[in-house]
Amino acid sequence: MIDLNTATAAELDALPELKGHGPEIVRYREERGRFDSLRQLDEVPGLAGKTDGVEGLRIG
Repeated sequence: MIDLNTATAAELDALPELKGHGPEIVRYREERGRFDSLRQLDEVPGLAGKTDGVEGLRIG
């Protein structure tokens, strides 16, 4: 399991559903703070509606 709040861009890119979006996710987290839910991934530019069913992530 990868913690959405501590993962590096490379770790996030390793998940097929998030491939290529790791840097945007990390940037979003740095600018807005920790994720409180996986649903917040929809707020990351380019990910709206693409994160349903993402496995291997947790909020820590």
